[in-house]
Amino acid sequence: MTNETLIRPARILLPDADIDMEKWACLACDQFTSQPEYWHKAQAIVGENASALGLILPEVYLDEPDVANRIEQVHAQMRRAVSDYLKRVVNGFIYTERTTESGTRKGLLAAIDLEAYSYTPGQTPLIRPTEGTVPSRIPPRLAVRRGALLELPHILMLLNDPDRTVLEPLAEKKASLPLLYDTPLMLGGGRVAGWAVEDPALVEQLIRLVQAFAEKLGPNGAAPIAIAVGDGNHSLATAKAYWEELKTQLPEAELADHPARWALAEIENVYDDAIQMEPIHRVVFGVDTDEFTRALAEYCTSRKGCGTPQRFSLVCCGKPDAEFVIEHPEKPLCVGSLEDFLAGYLPSHPAARVDYIHGEEAVRELAGQNAVGILAPPFCKEDLFRGVYEGGVLPKKTFSMGHATEKRYYLECRQIAR
Repeated sequence: MTNETLIRPARILLPDADIDMEKWACLACDQFTSQPEYWHKAQAIVGENASALGLILPEVYLDEPDVANRIEQVHAQMRRAVSDYLKRVVNGFIYTERTTESGTRKGLLAAIDLEAYSYTPGQTPLIRPTEGTVPSRIPPRLAVRRGALLELPHILMLLNDPDRTVLEPLAEKKASLPLLYDTPLMLGGGRVAGWAVEDPALVEQLIRLVQAFAEKLGPNGAAPIAIAVGDGNHSLATAKAYWEELKTQLPEAELADHPARWALAEIENVYDDAIQMEPIHRVVFGVDTDEFTRALAEYCTSRKGCGTPQRFSLVCCGKPDAEFVIEHPEKPLCVGSLEDFLAGYLPSHPAARVDYIHGEEAVRELAGQNAVGILAPPFCKEDLFRGVYEGGVLPKKTFSMGHATEKRYYLECRQIAR
């Protein structure tokens, strides 16, 4: 078995038992980035109560003039939290169950080894992103992590585990595990419960089960993807960038166990029935719909690849949906072909712009005069790992793991500075 580490238990901090957990937990900072009113509502609910909201910087504020002051306030709140009320400690993992409209999904909160992960194109680490990382998105997030005493996890990682070998057996043991929290989540987030996993034998068993994925080769003997990033790609990339920056300043003796080498994340099984992979559609504005339709049809018939036929629909106002087939695609996934077409079309049509839309109904509302909607096909879970194996990363805006309020809420903390 490979000697490269994947996960390890962590010293996880939770607020004291008298803290209102519904006001404590808050949504991932990378949601509602164009809707500050969501964050205003969250702050109104929290009021003067202790909350994870004070320990994170919603990304809606990243471009504001006072962002540096906001970051200083976050760092100060972290120090106060450790001093005053983050007194409950779990030495191990946390098993979680998150209930939303999609069902109840299972997760394991663990420390992910950043030495086993890379977002550099062309590399094949055991822990791998599923989408391309945009380097320009890292520096503003890095400014938050530098000087931070704590990290709060919203990253969701995925196992390719159709045989359900890790989380499902753990779920059967939850009655014997100490319950840490069971709380509703504010603003439509559903409910979440968590149990401590501290028994050394069970911890070691889980490490072995996850480590086994490091030995499972991909198609045609491709290097294994043991764990893939499902959500929070740029947050994990920021943790990696910070570690690469920090480790150049550390003595050799501290490299193996420095807390910043690890990132706290929740591991889930992509085959969990409650994980909904929704396709992300496209709407192209500022186009002549007839000309756009002709160009798209020409693209579809001109491909000379050897992939499986790909089908999608074009939505134009006042017309029946147009069904398209790429019989000989050159890209492994349909969204990759759509992005390839748009990459060629948009530069020669400067008035055109594309937006990425969740939900077919929204696409139909937006498609109108001088705008067309492209309905991507359903995203199959089997395509996630296959797409990464065959294409390095998935095409831009391939899928979403549920709606915004189904993303991870911050509850737990871990110290990343000594």
